[in-house]
Amino acid sequence: MSIFCKISLVVTLLLIGAHGQAQYFKKPQYPKNYFIWPVDARKGLAANFGELRPNHYHMGLDCRTDQVENKKVFASAAGYIARVKIEPWGFGQVIYINHPNGLTTLYAHLNKFNTVLDEYVTTQQYKQQSWAVDLDIPQGMFPVSQGDMIAYSGNTGGSMGPHVHFEVRDTKTDKVLNPLLMNFPITDNVPPQILRLAVYDRCLSTYEQTPKIYALKKVNGVYTTAAGKLNVNTERVSFAITAYDQYTGSTNQNGIYEAVLYDDNKPVSGFRLDSISYLETRYLNAHIDYSYRAKGGPYLQHLSRLPGYEPSIYKTDKSNGVISLLDGQTHAIKINVADPEGNTSELKFDIQMKSPSACRPSDADGLKKQFHPGFINIFENESVRFFLPENALYDSFTFKYNEIKNAAGKPIYQVHNATIPLQTYFTLNIKGNFPLKDTGKVIMHRSYGSKDDYVKATFNNGWYSARFREFGNYQLLVDDTPPVVTARGFHNGINASKLSRILFTITDDMEDLKNFTALLDGKWLRFSNDKGRNFIYNFDEKCPPGEHELIISVEDLAGNKTTKTYQFTR
Repeated sequence: MSIFCKISLVVTLLLIGAHGQAQYFKKPQYPKNYFIWPVDARKGLAANFGELRPNHYHMGLDCRTDQVENKKVFASAAGYIARVKIEPWGFGQVIYINHPNGLTTLYAHLNKFNTVLDEYVTTQQYKQQSWAVDLDIPQGMFPVSQGDMIAYSGNTGGSMGPHVHFEVRDTKTDKVLNPLLMNFPITDNVPPQILRLAVYDRCLSTYEQTPKIYALKKVNGVYTTAAGKLNVNTERVSFAITAYDQYTGSTNQNGIYEAVLYDDNKPVSGFRLDSISYLETRYLNAHIDYSYRAKGGPYLQHLSRLPGYEPSIYKTDKSNGVISLLDGQTHAIKINVADPEGNTSELKFDIQMKSPSACRPSDADGLKKQFHPGFINIFENESVRFFLPENALYDSFTFKYNEIKNAAGKPIYQVHNATIPLQTYFTLNIKGNFPLKDTGKVIMHRSYGSKDDYVKATFNNGWYSARFREFGNYQLLVDDTPPVVTARGFHNGINASKLSRILFTITDDMEDLKNFTALLDGKWLRFSNDKGRNFIYNFDEKCPPGEHELIISVEDLAGNKTTKTYQFTR
């Protein structure tokens, strides 16, 4: 064989190998250059698609607005406004636009809609007598062309600073797609950074161990374990990594797009963060080591699919990313981490089972209460009872229960702890120790760490019930304290001619409110309540000059009510 033929053969094999790695996941066929940047500001990202957040993936792009509000927001492509939603948390004020190519774009945390749309939404709010609305809009009512101004940017809802949250969805399936695969004007020549490696003994549940963490170093552009070859005492292992991505010119640590695990150069498992629905986004809690994070550790992203992770971002062989070391040989492990532009970082290391160790549970395990994914798991005693649906758990664990007393001598029921995540809600039943009949005032309180949840309990045959989505410490409380209404710069008898708005702050000892109603001269008046506690009315044509009566009524979860009446002049 000639030198030329030998070189050609080597090049061909290298290209086949590179192509095989790149094609472990099929490349999505998304439209390029169909959408324009949606906001009139410097083009930059505060967050990308797939970033790891508490209980969910970040499902879009957070487009910068130069750290200010009220930048113009544009229709990213031609179509029609199909939906408008206003809520105190979440997206805040949001617009959905359907496009003729079968995709929908979403624009969230807005301050105000354009004039025509704002008038329509206001009319619907008064018609429904609700500031919070979810409006499906007929197709022909608000057509838009690409670049039309649809709103002004803001900081409404669950936003922590001025920006526009932008999404692209498949209209039919409502799957959210990764916009960075659609050629938006974000330059990215920077490969992801891999910070650490975690190794798990998969003879055990991932929740019943602390993974072994390995520091990494970079040699000739390739990451490897600083400790060299890894020797372990188990026959089955899996891996997780901490990694982040950046785009050119930015110091933000954004989420990674894709990671693929190779065992002796054979791809066995990987994940890609794209095409995720909001019904699936909570499965982030199975993608990360939830317990490790809940105890204060960094995010670790599993390269194996946990047994309870069903609608998966993973692609795996039958191993589900769990590597068998029973052959006693050294395994060459490789992990490739890539961004949407194809910039890739590589982690390589060797691993071997140091001494044989069979995957057998200890004898003591049979004496403990074991909960498993894929099964209905039941617990009941004379005080507490519940069951978890089949799809509630991601991995097995040993369930723990305890009962203690609070300062008043009332029982607190420790239903495991919140380091084990749940995918679905479950109904917790607590035997009533007060009162033994339904008064409508009983609240079930869940606490863990600094977090508190309050849910009104329903009564049935001596048991109080409420639905939750987390383990923790539970107790029954009687709530007979009404909410407190505090006016800010407004009082009975005031001449409000120089005021631009009326603001009330509502507080309640059990956190959540059931209802807020304002009547001006007997007619419903629209108060906004972005982010929960401040209710604001901006003076408009609904309050003309003259004398007025304003009645504020507030009700909490237990039905306790507070009503205040104000006479004022405008």
